[in-house]
Parts: sequence; structure tokens; C-alpha cells
Amino acid sequence: MGKKRIATQEGQLVDADKRARAVGRAAKKKVTTAQLAIEATFNNTKAVVSDTKGNALFWSSSGSLGFKGAKKGTPFAASKVGEVLAEKAVAAGIKEVRVVVRGVGSGREPLIRAFVATGIELLSVVDKTPVPHNGPKAKKPRRV
Repeated sequence: MGKKRIATQEGQLVDADKRARAVGRAAKKKVTTAQLAIEATFNNTKAVVSDTKGNALFWSSSGSLGFKGAKKGTPFAASKVGEVLAEKAVAAGIKEVRVVVRGVGSGREPLIRAFVATGIELLSVVDKTPVPHNGPKAKKPRRV
């Protein structure tokens, strides 16, 4: 019979069980200002909401919402991650958020846009993508 799925407006399918499980847990702390850390790679988009001290409150990723394979790295999957985290943040009483972005994936902006669309105020966006200064040692030249 399989799992039940819900259809979204864009025609994509998101697993209803995983979305309900992601949003269903109640927040333990009441926080007004938080930090949203986003890791956007080519293969996945992960996000963590933490308090100002860095203690994680809740997290989500496109893989945890039921997206598989190449679909995990899409902007649509990242926007769904942003929506789920925004619902959790509203339940926890978060009013304003600072964003830290790492990575060069395509889910950077859609996640922030979906998160802020719920009315949470955006204080700052900082890009902390790691950039190598010199990189690893190059391979030896091939001898034929």
C-alpha cells in the first residue's frame, strides 16, 4: 500500500509522515532571538536553529523531509526545509534571527526566503563559506 503523501502547490510530493514528525515536536525553551546556521552543499541542504549561545534548538535537512538523491540539492527542497524550521521557530516564540551561511549550494537563498516569509525578522546574514588558501598537495607528474 505504501506511505501516504501530500501534494504541494508546485506539484512536487513531500512525505506527510516525515513533515508531521519534523514539526510535531514541541519546543522545550522559549527564545526570542536565535541563530540560523545553513550548510548548503551541491547534494543536500542542512539547517540548524540555535540560541545566541550556540546551543541547538532544532534542525532539519532536505534528506530528513523525504527528498532522495539529486532532489535533495534543489532550491525547492531547501525552501521546504525553511518552511519546517520556520513553523518550529514560531512555536518556540522566536521573533528575530541571525543567519550564518556555509557552502555554495543552490539552496542558500530559498531557505532564507522561506524562513523569513513567516514574519520572523532577519537581523543579519553572514557568509562563512570556507575558502582554502592553498589547498592540498598536488599530485606528482605522471611518468610515461
